[in-house]
Amino acid sequence: MRRGYVEAVSPWKPADSRNSAQCTTTGLDDIENVARKPKTPAFEEALKELESLVETLEQGDLPLEDSLKSFERGVTLTRICQDALKEAEQKVQILNGESPTDELEPFTDDRE
Repeated sequence: MRRGYVEAVSPWKPADSRNSAQCTTTGLDDIENVARKPKTPAFEEALKELESLVETLEQGDLPLEDSLKSFERGVTLTRICQDALKEAEQKVQILNGESPTDELEPFTDDRE
């Protein structure tokens, strides 16, 4: 056996004495777990987590390293929310019969 490689042992044959201390599975479960992407939270979940992160960061009680990790997570959550909103906007445009390339009309508040 070459160094750095794990030799798979067939589950139908008993492992010989050389392989008795080695893994006896093919490792497919591990490969599948690594290949899976982490679940992207729904818009509402991402927004709620983002709001919680902002509150925590505004308190200023976290150490610098934790603050940076929270900030990075906040950036990721912001992108998730922006993508969800963009997708929702595109669906509304399709339902209204507008093409995504049509120019958007500026919002005007008629209550003023």
